[in-house]
Amino acid sequence: LQTRLQAGQGYGNTLKCVLTVYRNESLTGFFKGMSFPLASIGIYSSVVFGVFSNTQRLLSQLRHGDPAAAPSLGDMTLASLVAGVISVGIGTPVELVKIRLQMQTQPYTKANAKLNSTAPGSPVYRGPIHCLRTILQKEGIPGIYRGNVSMLLRDVPGYCAYFIPYAMFCDWITPHGSIAPNPFSIWVAGGVAGAVSWAVCTPMDVVKSRLQADGVYSNQYKGTIDCMMQSYQNEGLKVFFRGLLVNTIRGFPSSAAMFLGYELSLKAMKRCQSETSP
Repeated sequence: LQTRLQAGQGYGNTLKCVLTVYRNESLTGFFKGMSFPLASIGIYSSVVFGVFSNTQRLLSQLRHGDPAAAPSLGDMTLASLVAGVISVGIGTPVELVKIRLQMQTQPYTKANAKLNSTAPGSPVYRGPIHCLRTILQKEGIPGIYRGNVSMLLRDVPGYCAYFIPYAMFCDWITPHGSIAPNPFSIWVAGGVAGAVSWAVCTPMDVVKSRLQADGVYSNQYKGTIDCMMQSYQNEGLKVFFRGLLVNTIRGFPSSAAMFLGYELSLKAMKRCQSETSP
């Protein structure tokens, strides 16, 4: 829904988008492009969380001589920035394939659109591997990193609005005197962090979605700035808030589950390590 609302035409509001997708593509339309992100989410998340936590530990070691020392706000910010930059290298190809698969049945109605040989509205890719191979053949390595600048502008501030609110909110709702937050505190703090992060990310997420969807049938945008200018000129400032409701709603449960799984996994591994240590 997020991709259709941000980069598609004629979907209107969220409810209309849901009804249109279901009417035209049935239930399978809601799961397009899911396999590639599903197969790579474990690697992607482990890299992001690993970079963030290890950067924090390195900064604590450099500043305080103890990697386990509580990080400052500045340390968390810098660690979030590093995690955001690293995430783009892994995330851009995954996002590109997902969006191309989701948008390949989207009709293009612009009279001045420069269409490829494939008719708009007809499938271009047979699946994620075929999609990735086709992009590599036609556009090369730069093609699979289309939208990387807009994704960088999305993820760098986005991860600051992800990890920092989580740490602050988790600390705030943890009962006084507790050594570590309980699972409920982790779940709530993670959900709030996800909603806040996606609210911050949505404007650049719109630009990224449009750049990556562009190229299935047409090549409308020359780059990030051109996409922003054309989008603003054609649809006004409100275009950059398309999909905001969907992003914030989905951000809560997905991030809540992510942080809860991460924290519980760390605790389990530390427990196993302490039990096996002599």
